[in-house]
Amino acid sequence: MYPNLYFAFKDLFKVDWGFLRFVNSFGFFVALSFISAAIVLSKELSRKEREGILVSEEEKIMVGKPPTGPELLINFLIGFLLGYKLIGLFISNSTGDVDPRQYIFSLQGNLWAGLVIGLLISGLKYWEKNKNKLAEPEERTIRIWPHDRVGDLTIFAAIFGFLGAKIFDILESPTDFINSLKDLNHGTQDLASLIFSGLTFYGGLICAALAIWYYAKKHHIGFWQLNDAAAPALMIAYAVGRIGCQVSGDGDWGIDNVHAKPFAWLPDWMWSYHYPHNVISKGINIPGCLDAQYCNQLAVGVFPTPFYETVICLVLFFIIWSLRKRFKIPGTLFAFYLIVNGVERFFIEKIRVNAKYDIFGLHPTQAEIISFALVVIGMVLWIVLKKKHEAGNRELDV
Repeated sequence: MYPNLYFAFKDLFKVDWGFLRFVNSFGFFVALSFISAAIVLSKELSRKEREGILVSEEEKIMVGKPPTGPELLINFLIGFLLGYKLIGLFISNSTGDVDPRQYIFSLQGNLWAGLVIGLLISGLKYWEKNKNKLAEPEERTIRIWPHDRVGDLTIFAAIFGFLGAKIFDILESPTDFINSLKDLNHGTQDLASLIFSGLTFYGGLICAALAIWYYAKKHHIGFWQLNDAAAPALMIAYAVGRIGCQVSGDGDWGIDNVHAKPFAWLPDWMWSYHYPHNVISKGINIPGCLDAQYCNQLAVGVFPTPFYETVICLVLFFIIWSLRKRFKIPGTLFAFYLIVNGVERFFIEKIRVNAKYDIFGLHPTQAEIISFALVVIGMVLWIVLKKKHEAGNRELDV
């Protein structure tokens, strides 16, 4: 297991670079998942634009304005924070024995790095504004295509996805959250751990979808066409994100697996894994491990469900990507995504560790309830959109 890139580089390349402890493996792969989704979404939106399915939107902007004090101040503050925290993290402690999450929420930092980066970014902004300054600022109309908004869409999805993932995790395990608040009050848990631990994928998906729906409506982007373009992007993002769960050992693993391997050629870790050096320090101490933070592994091997989901979702991504042009009715590709995603998650829950509800004698997990709902919604959506499309064609024939 690689809770951060330090362990990965030490194991794979035999180098001891302490500063790599600052790069959390889970966060690294989450970032890669957003980048992967943005690339796929941009390509699919561009294809729909070339085919005339999506159109541009005109916006009026002011050009040639000189730099203003508030603009320069905002750029300085952004640069200062980056230098003070991010660069300060690497400069002030090259041995890497500081927990990055605790560091970010502390007052620690490098003042000189903050001032230099702050002045540099605000200076670049001043130079850029002066370079394009006109004697008389003027209003111009520009065309913005849907693929030009992928950056904004990604940021929206990231912010609201994180909030939704945290909210749904609290709803899934309210007792754990209350205990964490008590630990925070007693000083036995830090604020960073409370914020970043425990995230529920479906909560992120639902809240991010609502935010994107609002954004699409505001900028007159065809909602169902955008959803169809997002379907392969969401699947590849989920697959890549699950790599982070697997390599960091964040607790999203399966139930105990003491059964004999079904195939002799299958590596042990693909069937029953102990998640050594897991990031949540779960299990028993690893003999001979001297690391200050990550010296635990599970006492009993479990199903490596994040690995299974990565493989399954990569296959589903390629299926969706290869079939995407055959879905002629807007929204049906997204409906297909909801169905296959829900089916995949529903069955993987059978071997995952998760809190269970007690509903009329049934004991489903939150993910099972939501995944079942996604399958139903996807099927209903498919039928409704298809009937609506057929009804529209009949009216045209008349």
